[in-house]
Amino acid sequence: MISSHTSSLSGALSFDGQEVHVKRRLLVLGIGSLLAAATAAYAHHSFARDYAEDQQISLEGDVVSFEYRNPHAWVYFTANDGNGVLRKFGAEWANPRRLEQAGVGATDLKAGDHVIVNGAPSRNANTYNLHLKSIRRPADGWSWPGSGSATGAGGRFGRYR
Repeated sequence: MISSHTSSLSGALSFDGQEVHVKRRLLVLGIGSLLAAATAAYAHHSFARDYAEDQQISLEGDVVSFEYRNPHAWVYFTANDGNGVLRKFGAEWANPRRLEQAGVGATDLKAGDHVIVNGAPSRNANTYNLHLKSIRRPADGWSWPGSGSATGAGGRFGRYR
């Protein structure tokens, strides 16, 4: 049996003696849904928002650290900027799951590795970041994407060494 109570404070319905606070639950559910959607939208941003994807730069330097974490892996390295000043750059890569599927592991890059990084520069001239498009370690020939094509047998990014 369902009966309605006209309580201005609770806004509740009685269902077999149990009170269900409909308005409160709907409000909490609505706020929670909005927060979840906003967080997901922010976390899954377009690279084009932060990087000039129509441009490409090449930098050569030494790895400072490799952060293999969500939502995207980062390679930090030192290299000379356009004016010859040694700077610390950050290269934003794919997420670890995609890198793992393509054969890139958390231990593939180490501090001190000499690398050549190509990517789209940051839209913010005061930020030394780029969207990583390719990386090569001349000492042993390791590279990403590897010798396979970007959509070849090695998966979406190709084969890796």
